[in-house]
Amino acid sequence: MLSVIVFLPLAAALALAALPRLGDAAARWAWVAVAAADLVLVVVVWSRYEPPRVGALAFEERARWIPGVNSSYHVGVDGLSLPLLAMTAVVFLACAVYALRSPERPRTRAALFLFLQSVSMGLFVAADLILFFLFFDLSIVGMYFVIAGWGHNNAGRSALKFFLYTFLGSLALLVGFIGLYLAADPHTFDMVALTAQTPLTGSPAAGLVLAAIVVGLAVKTPAFPFHTWLPPAHTDAPAVGSAVLAAVLLKMGTYGFVRIAMPMLPEAWRAWAWVILAVGIVSAVYGALVALAQTNLKRMVAYTSVNHMGYIVMAVGAAGIVAGDTAQARAIAVTGAVTQMVSHGLVTGALFLLAGVLQDRAGTYDMGSYGGLARPAPRFAAFFAVGAFASLGLPGLSGFIAEFQIFTGSIAAAPVTAVALLGILITAALFLRALQQVFTGTTRARSVGFTDLRPAELWAVGPLLLLSLVIGVLPRTLLAVIEPAARAVVELVGR
Repeated sequence: MLSVIVFLPLAAALALAALPRLGDAAARWAWVAVAAADLVLVVVVWSRYEPPRVGALAFEERARWIPGVNSSYHVGVDGLSLPLLAMTAVVFLACAVYALRSPERPRTRAALFLFLQSVSMGLFVAADLILFFLFFDLSIVGMYFVIAGWGHNNAGRSALKFFLYTFLGSLALLVGFIGLYLAADPHTFDMVALTAQTPLTGSPAAGLVLAAIVVGLAVKTPAFPFHTWLPPAHTDAPAVGSAVLAAVLLKMGTYGFVRIAMPMLPEAWRAWAWVILAVGIVSAVYGALVALAQTNLKRMVAYTSVNHMGYIVMAVGAAGIVAGDTAQARAIAVTGAVTQMVSHGLVTGALFLLAGVLQDRAGTYDMGSYGGLARPAPRFAAFFAVGAFASLGLPGLSGFIAEFQIFTGSIAAAPVTAVALLGILITAALFLRALQQVFTGTTRARSVGFTDLRPAELWAVGPLLLLSLVIGVLPRTLLAVIEPAARAVVELVGR
């Protein structure tokens, strides 16, 4: 089942590429149909999911791949990966629906996004480090072509910066993976076996291997100070590209922390937990402060991603501070981190799609060019308000569930993390300012003749925000999957 989920979009992408005479409308609807089918398959997996034992995976599939280095095609899911798999399927379907009216090379774009969906799904189910790295690198290639091919303004330069930064990060990641492989006995890239072995425990090289892995993942996350590629990439990417970049590709970094760095290098993670915690706090506060200074709406939302990813890094850092009877608190922090990955994917994906409406209608993201937009576009204003409130963590929406758990667990394990609460206050200020500047007050020139959300835009953004509301009101369905896996991670880190 997992292999079908991973390779169905890729098969569709190859079919689209091989059918040059396929009409534009057919290509658009084929993308929607395949994305919807993949989501249905993920729902089937979710409905049949039972939490596996600690260190194991559900729905495992294995096949010989590169036997010379003991690397296999090995996939599976648990409570860390299944929510991200589902979120990825939802976001790609939303992007497919959003792009139904876009006229620019729809067949090529559909094939490229279906390829990106395959590599994203593959990364979240990978249980072999080489397989993980393969999908990690292919996602960089796919997003490079999305930004360069369908972006605007300085798209080529931004795409190149994105590629160089994240590719260099992936090289550091590969060095860390090789270090794990060489230390394992027998040598293996299998993630389940490496988690059981913890091969570098007691070795002075453990800190260097962890540093390589953390740097590689931090660039993709991105955490301060590795974030500088993110704002230009988001600003110049098309709306659907920004949505996928923020919702899915950034999570590849944070997912790597809980899947690879923490359980495979527990001793080193505990030793460096305070450093990782500090990086998270700085990212959270810095991201919010810089977002507050922006006049470009899309750039502002991009910097809020640095803020939200900072909360996740802070939480996983707190999970490594093993002192006293804090296991439950640390498990809550990890649960909040994974919930934040899902929440941020839904909410920020929706916000970037909504920001794309501004570019589509008026050709600019500059907030000062608008005003009184709620009059001609009330649905657009309402959707943006819901997304903004979800992003700042208003109760009743998914952001609150995630951030409440992150801060509850992190403050119990390390009280200094209370400093990062300032990020929530600043985020509230920047979104309220944006709402006031763009949607209220005097109607400016760019707001005149501005048309409200079209059906494709409504059906793309609406389900993302609805899911945020459902998680905020009825979080148990999601938390029941995440919590056992979070407790398992804390147990593995504490070994």
